[in-house]
Amino acid sequence: MLRIEKVCKVYANGVRAVKDLDLTVSPGEVYVLLGANGAGKTTTLMMCLGFLNPTSGRILINDIDVRKDPIAAKLHVAYVSENVQLEPNFTAIQNLEFFARVGGRPDVTRKEISDALLRVGLPGDTHNRRCGGFSKGMRQRLGIAIAVIRGTDLVLLDEPTSGLDPRGGQEFISLLKVLRGEGKAILMTTHDVFRAKELADHLGIMVSGELAVSRTRGELLNEDIENLYLEHVETSVGGKAA
Repeated sequence: MLRIEKVCKVYANGVRAVKDLDLTVSPGEVYVLLGANGAGKTTTLMMCLGFLNPTSGRILINDIDVRKDPIAAKLHVAYVSENVQLEPNFTAIQNLEFFARVGGRPDVTRKEISDALLRVGLPGDTHNRRCGGFSKGMRQRLGIAIAVIRGTDLVLLDEPTSGLDPRGGQEFISLLKVLRGEGKAILMTTHDVFRAKELADHLGIMVSGELAVSRTRGELLNEDIENLYLEHVETSVGGKAA
């Protein structure tokens, strides 16, 4: 579903953001990328979305080279950022309808939209409310509803639980488990070691643009992820996470 092959990204000022990154996310799998700020996680997602071009290497979504055909690749992917960008004066239904049509679903019906909103835990009395008054948790749920209504095979998540309270974060993780069970491929970046351990089928730790650690769920069973994370991240200048 998603293949990142020997990808490097060097910016014009010479800063190397990503180096020789290899990873694969298969259908029905959650791949979690841990790493401190500046580790290259968000740059990786931006390259997967075609917003940045890799300096070398390639990224394939459903065997489509993102750099060669970004429009075709984007039809298979949905993106949920840390701060979901919505039109504040639109209702939840209007926002979902807009993003569905932009994403290639001009035939989407109001019933499909309402069903998607209910499925992600947004009750009926919120569907016609303007999104400017939504809490962060509600906005994150609406972001997942956008992925659901578009029917994409791949979901990219950038720090999706950041700023959520414990209950909201746990409910969001439960929702991702449902999507995984339906065969979605999910790539998620986070700082949250504990939720990463709960959710990840495959876990990677990025340090200074490189994949320093790669583990499957089975390999993590007898390993302390927190210590593993700190061991690798606390290698920056001064012994502090970058």
